[in-house]
Amino acid sequence: MSDTPPDRLSVNPNSPHHDAAALERGVGVRFKGVEKTNVDEYCVSEGWVRLSVGKTVDRKGAAMTVKLQGEVVPYFQDIAANTPSDAAES
Repeated sequence: MSDTPPDRLSVNPNSPHHDAAALERGVGVRFKGVEKTNVDEYCVSEGWVRLSVGKTVDRKGAAMTVKLQGEVVPYFQDIAANTPSDAAES
C-alpha cells in the first residue's frame, strides 16, 4: 500500500468508497487546518468532508452528518507517529 491516503474514503462499510486496509492503518484528516476526529467521509479532489453530528441517528440507525466544503488534508497516522516533530528537532 502506498503512503498516500485515498482521494475519497468512507468509514461506512456499505459505501463503495470504504477501504478497510486504509482504515486499519489509521487515517487522520485536517480540515481547513484543524484536526477533525468525527469525519465519516472525505473527498480531497472535490474539497469536502462529511462530519457526524453528535450521537444523533436517523430512523435507520445511521449517524446524522453534515457536509462541509474546504481544504481537506488526509494522512496516515502510523506515518505521522514515526515522523519526528519540529519541536523535537530544535
